[in-house]
Amino acid sequence: MFNIPINDENFMFYASQIYDNPQCLSEEEFDEDLNRIKYIKRLFYRYEKTGELKLRLILNHIIILNNVFGSEGCSRLLFYKIDEKYYSYLKSFLRYLEYLPNIIPELNLETICTDHRVDEHLERL
Repeated sequence: MFNIPINDENFMFYASQIYDNPQCLSEEEFDEDLNRIKYIKRLFYRYEKTGELKLRLILNHIIILNNVFGSEGCSRLLFYKIDEKYYSYLKSFLRYLEYLPNIIPELNLETICTDHRVDEHLERL
């Protein structure tokens, strides 16, 4: 199940199967963690439109997602839910954090370049 591509029908099932948060006491907490993907999308949109990059906030969201979904799961969920035009931003962050897996069944990572502007910001941290 975990190697088949994620789609709209199995997204929530996949996310729930790989979710590992011992402190989670309700479905609402699971939803809060999953909503971090939406926050990252908004932050990427804001960066695209205004040039304002909230590095630490994006890093914090990705780190939390990684902690509860695991490195491969986090990456797969993010790439599935985030618009393709933001893949270069996402790849830069995942590579910086060393969370980027070698293979994601839904896409070919080799065809995605990192964003040099995001890379420069991350290198300054």
